[in-house]
Amino acid sequence: MAGPRTAREFTDQTVIVSGASKGIGRAIALAFGEAGANILATGRTKEELDSVCRDIEQAGSRAVALVADLAAEESVSIIAEQALQSFGRMDVLINNAAIIHDSATLVEFDAELWKLVVQVNLIAPALLAKAVLPHMIARGSGKIVNISSIGGTRGGAGRSAYRATKAGLINLTESVAAEVKEFGIDVNCICPGATDTEGFRSAFDHGGRKQDANVMAPREIAELALFLASGKASAITGTSINAFGATNPIFQSGARKGKI
Repeated sequence: MAGPRTAREFTDQTVIVSGASKGIGRAIALAFGEAGANILATGRTKEELDSVCRDIEQAGSRAVALVADLAAEESVSIIAEQALQSFGRMDVLINNAAIIHDSATLVEFDAELWKLVVQVNLIAPALLAKAVLPHMIARGSGKIVNISSIGGTRGGAGRSAYRATKAGLINLTESVAAEVKEFGIDVNCICPGATDTEGFRSAFDHGGRKQDANVMAPREIAELALFLASGKASAITGTSINAFGATNPIFQSGARKGKI
C-alpha cells in the first residue's frame, strides 16, 4: 500500500467523495486529503464519516462530513449545496457509493431491492454529476471519476442488478464525457476487480480465505483516482480503466495453461 503523498497537488481544490465512510471511498477521501484537497465526505454513518474526516485533518487538510442517503433524491442537491457552502467550489466528484447485493437470480430478486440498487448505483451518480456540472462548466474545469466494477464489463449469475448498474455507469461516463469536454471537464471511470472492502467481504464471504492474497487494497484504486483527477490525465476522458489486479480473467489458471 502506498504511503502518504509528499506533493500536495490538490491544494485548495474541493473533492466530493460519495460512500466515503469505508472501503474504496474512505481510501480515496484519505488520498485526496493527503494531497491537499478539501474533502466533502458523504455516507450514511456519521461515526465512520467523522473518523475519516479526523484522519484527513490530521494530514493537514480540511474535511466536512455529510450524512446523506443516496436512495433519497433530495440528498443529491444537499451534497452540492454543502460543498459550495463549506469550500466555495467543486473541482472533483468521485461517484463511489454503491450497493452490493447478495446473490439472487432475477426470478428470486425482490423488485424493490432491484429498484434501490438502480437508484443508488446509477441514478444517484447521474444526478450528482448533473448537480455539480453547472458549477464546473462556469469555471471551465472539473473532473468526475465514476467507480464501476469488473462486474460492469460482463454479466454474471446472481448479480443482475449490481452488474447492470455498473455497466450503465460505464456508458454514463462515456455519454457525459462527450457532452462536457468542450468545457474543459474530464469524465472517466474505474472498474476495480476484487478489492478488500467490507462490502466485498460481506457479499462474497472472503474473510480469511487463502485467495485473499489476490484481492487488491482500496488504496490501489485511490491512487488511480488521484491520477485521473490530476492534470497528468488531461488526455484521458470518456474512458473506463480496468483495474482488475490479480483477478484479471487473463490470469485465470485455464488461460495460463492455454485452456479455453
